Amino acid sequence: MQKELKDKRKDLRDASEEHKNKRNELNAQASTLASNRNELNKRTKDLINEAQEYKKLRDENNEKVQEFKDLRDKTNEKANELFGKVDELRSANNLTGPSLKEIRKDIDRLEFSQQTEVLTPSKEKELVNKISELRKLYDTKKKQIESNTELNDLLTEAQEIREEASGYHSTLSEYAQKAQEYHDKMITTFKEADKIRAESDTAHKEFVQIQEKADEQHKAFIAAQKEIRDIDKELRKLKKKDGGKKGADMEEVRKDAEDIFDKFKSGEKLTTENLMTLQKSGLL
Repeated sequence: MQKELKDKRKDLRDASEEHKNKRNELNAQASTLASNRNELNKRTKDLINEAQEYKKLRDENNEKVQEFKDLRDKTNEKANELFGKVDELRSANNLTGPSLKEIRKDIDRLEFSQQTEVLTPSKEKELVNKISELRKLYDTKKKQIESNTELNDLLTEAQEIREEASGYHSTLSEYAQKAQEYHDKMITTFKEADKIRAESDTAHKEFVQIQEKADEQHKAFIAAQKEIRDIDKELRKLKKKDGGKKGADMEEVRKDAEDIFDKFKSGEKLTTENLMTLQKSGLL
């Protein structure tokens, strides 16, 4: 019985050590996964903060876009009103027809053709005459406008306001470009954060799985230790029981030895068995 218990105890100690080593190995893996997961979570948080900063800058620039859009639209509206008055004055002073700007544009276009195209003599003469007519028309209309102080002042003011509106539009475009750049950076950074978060989720799942396996090994280790303690208790009981039995047997041997020794002193012959009993009792 004791041998069976001791053999079982040895097997349990071996199994317990194996469970402990496996548990420690799995806990080390879980610790590595937890560190990796925590680092990924930190990177995700940093990326989200960065993306939020881009969002803030985008919104600030969009506010500027709206601000200068309102300024541009109001200024254009004012310029349109002035150009409307210019048209009214032109009509009143028989100055209708193409504007100075339109005439200048036509002259530039025809001069460019004259310089770059291969023309027949007749075509080139026709082109030169057309340019000459437009220049005369331009000079005449310019003098008429310049001689009309009210019209000239109104036209000058209208053109200045239109240029102001154009300036607002240029500024608006710059803010719009910046807003788009920050928007693109925000989207890219949020996507990167989503990617890192997915990696973190995977690392966490692996951590949970490894930790569960480590817990199983720990439970098996604890169970083996408990069974070893139970066997130790049983062995102590058996040892105590065997010790009591041995003591009782020795007492009986001692009594037999004393009887035999008395017989020996009385002169009786002793058998080999009697001698062995005396030897075992310590009396011989």
